[in-house]
Amino acid sequence: MSERLAFLGLGIMGSRQAANLARAGFDLTVWNRTTVTAQQFAAEHDGVTVADTPAQAAAGADIVFTMVVDGDQVQQV
Repeated sequence: MSERLAFLGLGIMGSRQAANLARAGFDLTVWNRTTVTAQQFAAEHDGVTVADTPAQAAAGADIVFTMVVDGDQVQQV
């Protein structure tokens, strides 16, 4: 797949959605507030890149997904 995707938030819902995208072969960059969570996710899914910041994850992405808790977190991200 040629689309570059960014996924911000790898909690219970986000991790499963991002995993489906990774399995489908998308070029996927992930970010999570807890870096170790993003690193573990990338270790479990081939071809996934971890970004240090939401902006870094979104840079160059064709589509950006956010899966965070509430409106305040959406504003922050």
